[in-house]
Amino acid sequence: MKYWLLALIGVMTTVSAPAVEVASLFTAEVPLDQRERDPRAAAYDAALREVVLRVSGSEVLADADLYEALFPDPAAYVVQFQPGARDTLVVTFDGQALERTLRSAGQTVWGGDRPLTLVWLAVDWGQGEREIVGAADVLERPDDGRSGNRNRQLRDRVLDVAARRGLPVAFPLLDSEDLERIEFSDVWGGFDERVIAASARYDVNSILIGRVRATGAVEQARWTYFFGDEQRNWSGQAETVMAQVSELLASQFAIGGNEPVRAVTLRVGGITSVEAYGDVQQTLASVNVIEHFTVAEVAGDRVTFRVDAHGGAERLARALRFEGLVEQDRIDMSAFGVSDPALDTLDFFYGP
Repeated sequence: MKYWLLALIGVMTTVSAPAVEVASLFTAEVPLDQRERDPRAAAYDAALREVVLRVSGSEVLADADLYEALFPDPAAYVVQFQPGARDTLVVTFDGQALERTLRSAGQTVWGGDRPLTLVWLAVDWGQGEREIVGAADVLERPDDGRSGNRNRQLRDRVLDVAARRGLPVAFPLLDSEDLERIEFSDVWGGFDERVIAASARYDVNSILIGRVRATGAVEQARWTYFFGDEQRNWSGQAETVMAQVSELLASQFAIGGNEPVRAVTLRVGGITSVEAYGDVQQTLASVNVIEHFTVAEVAGDRVTFRVDAHGGAERLARALRFEGLVEQDRIDMSAFGVSDPALDTLDFFYGP
């Protein structure tokens, strides 16, 4: 059963589901504390820390000396600011300048194309009250009362911490189509194959399944996460788990500043029209592991590209699978002590 699950979620993440562009990656809304000696400067620093967390993870922030050395003047990176709601300041930074600073120091950088995660969250409120948390307030009737408010608060907690980490997150609609396929017992009882099958309509990249038992002030939660061939099981608060999801995805997609750029020969078949050729070109231009690419040869429906990629063929292959291209089988001869130049050659197929 486990292998069937991994195969199904692998198809969902590598073929059907494109990345989601996080438009506000370099923007943060933070409190504007008038008690500070310089309220705006303090807000700039708080906002920059939030953005660095999204873009580079927790390592830079964990080293206070490193952070101060890299960003002695947060205001130098600010391109726009405006008042927010309830005594806050919305600050936007120069993303390219931030990335250059991080890369020059050998730190990782995670771009704006990020996996969309669908969250199935089953909550046992006690005394027989059990519910799945849905997506939209419009589905919550005025007579939902305390139940609707509790669900909304729990959903907002997940959305808030995901936004702080720059993670695109969605909840199921829980409309008639969902309710025909999924019951509370499926999510709560660990029938993950049913949850994954019901998730196919949402065209997502990854799935997080949560089971929360909330009794009074005590909250116990179990989580299962699926992405590609990864399956992780965690326990803890939503804030902790979303941070773990972020760190896992960053380890897959973030690029180290000291990661070498290697030349890769990329052959893409199935390009049978000008539109398909343009689509592939646009895809390559958007992949953040690619430093530069040129067309080397066109033969029939196959185009050969010369690609300079951070991390070489393996990182490039992972990124292209994520973008929806289908990789053809490769035979790795390195286990037999054979140095194979084909390891720097990738064969993919384009299918709109």
